[in-house]
Amino acid sequence: MSTTPAILVAGGAGYIGAQTCKALAAAGYLPVTLDNLSTGYAAAVKWGPLEQGDLRDRDRVQALVAKYDIKAALHFAAYSLVGESVRDPAKYYDNNVGAATAFASALIGAGVGALVFSSTAAVYGTPSISPIPEDHRTVPINPYGASKLAFEGALRWLGEAHPFAWTALRYFNAAGADPDGEVGESHDPETHLIPNLCKAVLGTGPALTVFGQDYDTPDGTPIRDYIHVVDLAEAHVLAIRRLLAGGDSGVFNVGTGEGCSVMQILGAAERVLGKPVPYSVGPRRAGDPPSLVADSSRLKAAFGWKPVRSDLDSIIADAARWQAERTY
Repeated sequence: MSTTPAILVAGGAGYIGAQTCKALAAAGYLPVTLDNLSTGYAAAVKWGPLEQGDLRDRDRVQALVAKYDIKAALHFAAYSLVGESVRDPAKYYDNNVGAATAFASALIGAGVGALVFSSTAAVYGTPSISPIPEDHRTVPINPYGASKLAFEGALRWLGEAHPFAWTALRYFNAAGADPDGEVGESHDPETHLIPNLCKAVLGTGPALTVFGQDYDTPDGTPIRDYIHVVDLAEAHVLAIRRLLAGGDSGVFNVGTGEGCSVMQILGAAERVLGKPVPYSVGPRRAGDPPSLVADSSRLKAAFGWKPVRSDLDSIIADAARWQAERTY
């Protein structure tokens, strides 16, 4: 049997999951991807085996644990479109809570005692202070955030009932692409600002729509904390390492602590890409708070983590390169 510790990565064929698989492999782990490929891509699975299947299939999950001698798991397999969650909340609760809980239960039944969960800043709703600490009240304003918070609650109770440690990483706006061009954002539909502005500039997509210019922010557009996917992946590796070393369960924000408005992002893109971003202003999207900025001091203290590639120039340049040369 291999001496390389194997980590089961649910949703490892997706944007953040695949980048984390690359980081896990670089750190000496074997990432084993479990994905139904409903939104992910087999071509994104490059650093370990792909096992196609469903998180609800208890026998399948437990067979994979035995086959690879899985030591811990990561969960990236949630639906994540805010607008869709408002239109179809049942879909989000069914997958983000029901399937996720079934997956965690199967892991526990197979003797896996550590799980890192991809959570979200959307659990905070409309914050009353900024940057947002982890002990801020959690009052989500959309079903996406509510479903993620519900699974965090399930993890707490599972950890009370079983020898099961977990970490929920509440991250803010993942952005950018792998600097080597091996992983990038490829959603259908694509709802994220930075890939859409890159496609608008490159001429491979329509003009950008800025959703709302009447928020209570300095320029009227929403403010977000953008974290490069490479830095985000590293946080997951550190979280796995910490749990395997006996670390306590808990929640951690992952962000830079600096917020940028949509219009600031457009200005940075024009500077980095050398062209203006074609755009129009549309109505607000349902469920979008005006500002989300992270206080990540807890993560930095516990993990020794710090962002190294999350400056806007790197995020936009890497994202644009991926969109111009994308392979899937």
